[in-house]
Amino acid sequence: MKFILGRKLNMTQIFDKDGVVHPATIVSANPIVVTQIKNKEVDGYDAVQVGEGVRRVSRLSKAVQGHTKDLGNFAQIQEFRSYNAADTSLAALKKGDKVDLSQFKEGDVVEVSAISKGKGFQGVVKRHGFGGGPRTHGQKHSEREPGSIGGGLRNKVPKKMRMAGRMGGDRITVKNLKVVHIDAATNEMYISGAIPGRRGTLVEVIGA
Repeated sequence: MKFILGRKLNMTQIFDKDGVVHPATIVSANPIVVTQIKNKEVDGYDAVQVGEGVRRVSRLSKAVQGHTKDLGNFAQIQEFRSYNAADTSLAALKKGDKVDLSQFKEGDVVEVSAISKGKGFQGVVKRHGFGGGPRTHGQKHSEREPGSIGGGLRNKVPKKMRMAGRMGGDRITVKNLKVVHIDAATNEMYISGAIPGRRGTLVEVIGA
């Protein structure tokens, strides 16, 4: 399993060798450090824990400082689990190892996970794609209203009813994206299409 943590930068476009243009998102992926190797016997599951970025010591709890005291003060600590029992790539890693972009190459198919942009309180048209009401036939101010939420013999609003509310800020995973370019000099990878989050969002990239 290939994996890396990075920060979303911005979108651009890449021309391939045939002259076809591809929209791409730039991810800055500096080397990350393995902070712990977890296994089923001790922790109940197999995973590799890594640290990314740098943060002031005053911003870290005493527990985290003790956990990573020999490795650095990381801005973010994440885990990558191995779901394939036959995958031995995690077993080869040990605490203190560095993981960088050299494991990826152009053409790799990856899945990207990140926290989507927060959009605040939104109505049903934007949040759920409702059509709203017609502009004619006596309607005046209900073009983007939800319409009926029940009726009949009901005496309460059903659970899971799609209504207005807070939108965004969710963990989103996009699969089957392709690595279209890797710049080893700047530690940047270009991933086809759009990925969740604003500029600066922490991005998890997992390859096969």
